[in-house]
Amino acid sequence: MTTTNIKAVFFDFMGTCLDWHSGTIKALPQSISESERSDIALKWRHDYFAANAARIAANEPVEDIEVTLGKTLSALVETRPAHKRLFDKETKERCIAAWHSMPAWPDVAQAIEQLKASGYEVFVHANGTTRLQLDLCKSSGLSFDMLFSSQLLGVYKPAPDSYREVLRLVNVKPEETVLVAAHAYDTRGAKKAGMKTVYVHRWTDDINEDMEVVKGENDFFLGDMTNLAGVIRQL
Repeated sequence: MTTTNIKAVFFDFMGTCLDWHSGTIKALPQSISESERSDIALKWRHDYFAANAARIAANEPVEDIEVTLGKTLSALVETRPAHKRLFDKETKERCIAAWHSMPAWPDVAQAIEQLKASGYEVFVHANGTTRLQLDLCKSSGLSFDMLFSSQLLGVYKPAPDSYREVLRLVNVKPEETVLVAAHAYDTRGAKKAGMKTVYVHRWTDDINEDMEVVKGENDFFLGDMTNLAGVIRQL
């Protein structure tokens, strides 16, 4: 059983728990070199985050992730004339659909099971749609007590209302919870809401963040989730 006041552990999903990069480069046209596909995948992911941030700043409603991914991919392809002809409608649709089937990072499944065995409730709290999260649980083999999407909550992270609403729905106090994420914007939002935070560094995400700064902002900074349950027991 738990030995701290923490009752619930919330996980960001894509990036933190899932190796989206591997899944994406497999879906991109294979005639493009692997290094270029990696670059396209990383840029696409960055542009998706930027699009969400712009919607939050403009106080616009949550947009279906399929639409956002489609817009950002189309815009990205326009900047790469050498590859533009490879991205017909069918190819774009295949690339977007690939986001529904991503493998888990190898350290995640055991970490979640150890948390459950220790008595913690575990949840997904991530931007995207509920359908996306359901499909990703199937493809990754990961199991959570509940999935909370921006579609379901009606607001994107890191808007304060996203954290407040998910805490209200689970009926826990901020100090009884911890967010595990590979995104500094997310852990910063959770901190403002009064939650504990564990940052997990993934090479695919936060590529423009200063990791020395991020280390000082969180309760723990981890290279992977191998000892996640032990770390949370210390909170």
